Amino acid sequence: MIRPTVARVDLAAVKSNFRHIAGHLAAERPANPPGIIAVVKANAYGHGDGQVARALEDAGADLLACADIEEGAALRVAGIRCEILVFGALSVSDLDGLFDCRLTPTISTPGAARAVQAAAEKYRRQLRYHLKIDTGMNRLGFRYDNLKRTLPGLLASTNLELQAAYTHFATADDVDSPLFGEQRTRFERAMQELAALGAVPAFRHAANSAATLRDSRVWYDRVRPGLLLYGIVPPPLATTIALTPAMTLVSRVVAVKGIRTGEGVGYGMRFVAESPRQIATVPAGYADGIDVRLGGRGVVLVRGRRAPIVGAVSMDMIAVDVTGMDVSPGDEVVLLGSQGGERIDAREMSATIGSIPWEIVCRIGSRIQRVYD
Repeated sequence: MIRPTVARVDLAAVKSNFRHIAGHLAAERPANPPGIIAVVKANAYGHGDGQVARALEDAGADLLACADIEEGAALRVAGIRCEILVFGALSVSDLDGLFDCRLTPTISTPGAARAVQAAAEKYRRQLRYHLKIDTGMNRLGFRYDNLKRTLPGLLASTNLELQAAYTHFATADDVDSPLFGEQRTRFERAMQELAALGAVPAFRHAANSAATLRDSRVWYDRVRPGLLLYGIVPPPLATTIALTPAMTLVSRVVAVKGIRTGEGVGYGMRFVAESPRQIATVPAGYADGIDVRLGGRGVVLVRGRRAPIVGAVSMDMIAVDVTGMDVSPGDEVVLLGSQGGERIDAREMSATIGSIPWEIVCRIGSRIQRVYD
């Protein structure tokens, strides 16, 4: 049985987006185009990690990135063969998974360096790692201005091999912030210090989706698109890359009823009709990841037209004003995607509620079945 509310994921679109990103990089820097680290963390931004990862591997991805060891293990169970980079912290993780699942760790603290070295020694293995440099995000990473003191122990580790170095931009999507340029400068100075310590990584990476669009100087040897792979451009940026949104979130009308002037709809009576209205009930609510802030603000598509969400978003349902639209039970409702000549995308929805597109797609609930085309 499939519930009426489903997320349709177009794997051909994911592949196309990957290839168009690669084509853009090659066109802009034909002599030495950067490679791609395809980011599939957080269940591939809500799209389904195993299926999306296999599609990306088929499209030519040779390095995927996830958030933690558990996500990497799930990718291996799904049959992923290419290299998998773990972005997250390792200090409280079960490090056996690095070896059991052939994962490449990020080392971002001296404590993690010691723990991973001890685990590699126990397994009698040489383990390649990515070194994270903190250039101003102030989360994970070796501080860019303290490397001479903090890195020698890691670089001397007998079982660990430096493969890559990277940083993470805090304001790549904020064109007015000077920190973006400062972080680029700090990272490049850190690479010079790393070389002075006798360590030269095989490659460097720094650019997420926004940075990839914003400044080719930070492409280095690889870029790390996440949101772009799923056909969404990070606001407020724009691009000429031919991208296709990969997800459509749809449901169906389950009931239509008329309400009289002065009657309300839903919990708290947050909507009260000023004239007779036709209200459709749609079985999708906050338990499915539909943000409660969409109540009284958001819209859906029904019969190719925009229809406002009225009243409160409840756990399992929303109410939609379909007055004058001749809507019947069974009619398709599009929450994200296209219908007729209209479209609602994650950027629009996030702007409506003061959020970000990443949250819109990542929070789509586990009880919503993903249907793959």
